Amino acid sequence: MIARLSQVGDEFDTLEHQLSDPEVLADPAQLRTLSKRYNHLGPVMEKFRLHQSRAADREAAQEMLSEAQGEERQLLQSEIDDVNAELPKLIDELREMMLPTDPHDGKNVIMEIRGAEGGEEANLFARDLFEMYSAFAANCGWKIELMSTTLSDMGGFNAVTLMVSGPTAWRNLKFEGGPHRVQRVPVTESQGRIHTSSATVTALPEVDEVDVTIDERDLDIDVFRASGPGGQSVNTTDSAVRITHRPTGVVVSMQDERSQLQNRLRAMTVLRSRLFDLAEQERRAEMSDARRSQTGGGGRSEKVRTYNYKENRVTDHRIGFTIYRLAEVLRGDLQPVIDALAADERARLLAEGDV
Repeated sequence: MIARLSQVGDEFDTLEHQLSDPEVLADPAQLRTLSKRYNHLGPVMEKFRLHQSRAADREAAQEMLSEAQGEERQLLQSEIDDVNAELPKLIDELREMMLPTDPHDGKNVIMEIRGAEGGEEANLFARDLFEMYSAFAANCGWKIELMSTTLSDMGGFNAVTLMVSGPTAWRNLKFEGGPHRVQRVPVTESQGRIHTSSATVTALPEVDEVDVTIDERDLDIDVFRASGPGGQSVNTTDSAVRITHRPTGVVVSMQDERSQLQNRLRAMTVLRSRLFDLAEQERRAEMSDARRSQTGGGGRSEKVRTYNYKENRVTDHRIGFTIYRLAEVLRGDLQPVIDALAADERARLLAEGDV
């Protein structure tokens, strides 16, 4: 650990020198990259220097202890004991600070929510999830942009796509992908029986054109008239756009904007993120046969989280975390669940890491 931190110290000194180089200062892209790394390492080096300083204090006190007597000896031993208790805590803090950063940290998030199993009740639950994430985003000060909606007959969502913009959006929402299950008495149930339904959530980082190269020749682009619940036309022009990426079979449709161009731009944004995520999943699958896609089949038995109305319970099955505050969570108080997932991720990375 100390050897690794010494290497980081050398890197930090090199970055400090580079950031004063006129050639770097004249290159905005390089300056931005080096500054980001320098700012990330700054707190690490501050903590490491504190560790080194306290270790030096202990060494000095140990050297003086052999010749000290009486009260002075007691004070020196007390100093040594304090440092012995402090250093392991500093090492633990440094080990966590040295965890690899998520390459998508700071990016906006494209979320897709779809009703899965359970008929119209699943679509209504998809709307509940959309409202939960919208409230959570408002609590965090993030911006929500509705990109595409397909309403169901009873006002739920067959599918909804939204962009969540904020510096910490990905850090929090990256955990939300997967099948979400609800257990409650649906409004469509006349005899008061509890039903189990599900909706799928996909959380993708927004990616730039430089991150994903798309050959226009691989695309089939269709235009059509936008439609609402039941298939009725809501537009008199062919403004809706459907883009099919033939090599992967990924299909993206957008119809909310009145402009065909705007719908196409939105569809390409989502397509890039989906293709990027598909490539990421393939890479991870090569390293782990246990890797599964975020949405799974959307079946009731597959789930990352359950929302049980009768028990006022939310359970995240990936980490076995349960909170009995369903109403608050659905109103956007999702942070306790996110914090538990983030803590589990940190613990796993620490267990797997070499820091």
